[in-house]
Amino acid sequence: MKAQDQYLRFVRWEDADQLYVGYCPDLFPWGGVCHGATEEEAYRQLCKLVAEEVEELQREGKELPQPTTRAMREAVPA
Repeated sequence: MKAQDQYLRFVRWEDADQLYVGYCPDLFPWGGVCHGATEEEAYRQLCKLVAEEVEELQREGKELPQPTTRAMREAVPA
């Protein structure tokens, strides 16, 4: 597993911008960090930004933020 794989990344449609916007709350808590005309384009950009941020933090010897955002609650078996 690559270090960046531990962080939740998601893309959603933003009506206000009429674009897809990419988010990674644990690394970029201020909001969306990229956009694209398609989900795929936005996600590709988002993955690149997450990888670059992780590499930069590691290069500077900084500790990576603890991933705390989860995609959904854990399912409880019936």
